[in-house]
Order: sequence, then structure tokens, then C-alpha cells
Amino acid sequence: MRWYLTGVVVSGFGTTAMWLVSGIWVKSLTGSDSLAALASFALWAPVLLGPLLGTLADRVRRRPLLVVLNLAMACLLPFLLWVESADRVWLLFAVLVLYGAQGTVHDAAEQALIATAFDEKRLGTFNGLRMTANESVKLIAPLVAAGLFAAYGGGPVALVDAASFAVAAGVFALMPVREAPPVRPDSSNWWRETAEGVRLLRESRMLPPLVATGAFTMLLAGVNGAAIYTVVDRGLGHAPAYAGVLYAVQGVGSVLAGLLTGPLLDRISERALAVTGLALFAVAIGVRGALPYDATALAASAVIGLGLPWVVIAVMTAVQKEAPPEAVGRVAATANTLVMAPNALAIALGAGLVALADFRVLLPLLAVAGLAWVAALLPGAYRRGLLARSD
Repeated sequence: MRWYLTGVVVSGFGTTAMWLVSGIWVKSLTGSDSLAALASFALWAPVLLGPLLGTLADRVRRRPLLVVLNLAMACLLPFLLWVESADRVWLLFAVLVLYGAQGTVHDAAEQALIATAFDEKRLGTFNGLRMTANESVKLIAPLVAAGLFAAYGGGPVALVDAASFAVAAGVFALMPVREAPPVRPDSSNWWRETAEGVRLLRESRMLPPLVATGAFTMLLAGVNGAAIYTVVDRGLGHAPAYAGVLYAVQGVGSVLAGLLTGPLLDRISERALAVTGLALFAVAIGVRGALPYDATALAASAVIGLGLPWVVIAVMTAVQKEAPPEAVGRVAATANTLVMAPNALAIALGAGLVALADFRVLLPLLAVAGLAWVAALLPGAYRRGLLARSD
């Protein structure tokens, strides 16, 4: 566990820095807001191919795959040193697409490795610690990345990211994990294997409602994220940079969420945890819209940071428990696509909604929609969850 979390922290630092700087880099070279936004899309786009890319994580041993993926990025990122003018931005976009594809396979391999290497009873605790490690890094990496870019440009940030991938590869290589050889598929047809992962998720009794809850939550989160600058400007009367303060407070909430996950999953089910997280998230965004004051905005950000990760962790842990060991990669990648794709689409939708509707109306409506979803799941979530744990 210590080796794995060290790898998560190291690679997460570089990844957070690079994801932040990519849009700023494009904007500084081209002056185009549209191309800067396209940088984020380039990183997100491969998630849509998650079911197909996740199949790779089930064809080979997961730990060596993590090592290779990290080494590949360590070798690829230094090519960004050539991106010094607008006519070379295409190279940055090409690397970002590969970055997103690598991340999709990496996440599937990580979840599959965790599911097969750790005791099922410890999965919730482990996933919570993983979330805490990721969110802790996000409190520091953006400041370092912004400072490096302001002083030296994007090249040094790319080199820092490359170094973090190289160190992570070494950490994963040293991680003492025994893996059984991968199960040979019945068919060598890649599409058929991908479809098998989709089928396993669809036919599970537990996973479809959880994945749907995760997707709906991320849809609301995307619209809420698109409204953040409107809240800061029109509601709180601050400069756009104040959004960074709200995100930092949200990060603190997410760190706390990760630490509390293990004890909670000892008492309630994954479904109950997801319902709790969505309820907290919905109430928080409603308060943020209805009461736009500094104190309430900061408190709402902390609660958003607490609730939102619980939904994601609940889906992740349930997939690791429910999916067959030989198919965890495919099922995890499929679930990740279904959960995360609505967030990317909702960001674009939210940009239009913010222009048409006042955030004081929009955010409370999102809260009502979230609480309605909670009400539909509430009757069985805690009753079955508590009974399952007490058994």
C-alpha cells in the first residue's frame, strides 16, 4: 500500500501540473480562448474510448503495464520542449491526446491491480486513501506549475511531469505484488472482449444504479463547475482568481472525504455512500446559489469536496468487488467512461445555461434535481446497506 500510494502522489503531482498548464500554454502561444478550451477536451476525449482501451488492462499483468505506461510518458513529454510558437501547438495537442489515452488505460490497470492484490474488506479504505493522496497533491501542484510557467514557460513543467512519471515507474516496479498470469480470452477479437466488459456491467444487479448515480452526479458537477466564475463575479463580487480559493477549500474537503471513506464503508454499503455523497453535494450547490456570501460559499465548497468524492469512490469500490478478476480492467474503464463523460458534456451545457439563467435560479434547480434522485434511491440504500454490514 505504501509503495502504491507513493506512486500515486508522485505521478499525480506532475499530472495535475501539466493539466493546469496545458490550456494556459495554448492560450499564451495562440491568443485563442477556443483553442485553450480545446486543450482540456484533448485530455478528456480518450475517456470516451474507455471500454476499448480498458481491455488492454485485462490482457497483460497490471503492474508491468503501469511501469510501461509511466515510462512511455516520461519519454514522450520532453518532446514538448519544441513547442515554442503557435505553429507547433499541434504537437502539444497530439501529446495531450496520448496523455489522455495513457491515463484511461492507467486508471483501468490501477483499479484492476487493487482489486486483485488487496483484501476485499480493505478496498474502501484503500480507495479513500488513494483519493486523499490525489487531492493532497492538488493543493500544491497548481501553485508550483503556475510559478514555473510564469517564470520559464511550459517546457520546464513538461520536464517536471516527465520526471514524476519516471519516478512513478520505478516505484511501481519495486511494489511487492504477486500477480497471476492473465486469463487467456476465449476470443482474440478485441471488440468482443470490450463488449464482454459492457455486458458484465449491465447484467450486474449492483453496478448499473451506482454507475447511473455517478453519471448523474458528474452531470450536475459539470454545470456547477461552469457556473463557478459567475458565482465569484456576480454573487460574491470578487475577481476570477477567487475561484482558486474556493477550489482549494473544496480540495480540503476531498482530503477529509478520503480519510473517512474506510470507516464509513465498514458500516454502510457502497450504494448508501453514493447516496450520502450526492445528497451533500446537492445541498451544497443549492446553498451556494441561494446564499451567495463568502462564508456560505466557502462552507459549500468544503461540503462539495466532501460529498463528490464519495460518489466516485463508491462506484470504484463496487466495480472492484463485483467484476470478475479477469475483467476488472474492462468493467472499470466502462464505468469510468459512463461516469465521467457527462461531466465533460455538462461543462459545455453549463456555459450556455449560465448565459441564459441567473445562477441564483440555476444552482437551486440543480440541487432539487439531485435531491430528487436521492429520494428515489433512499428507501433501500441504507436499509440494505446496514443489514449487509451487520451480517
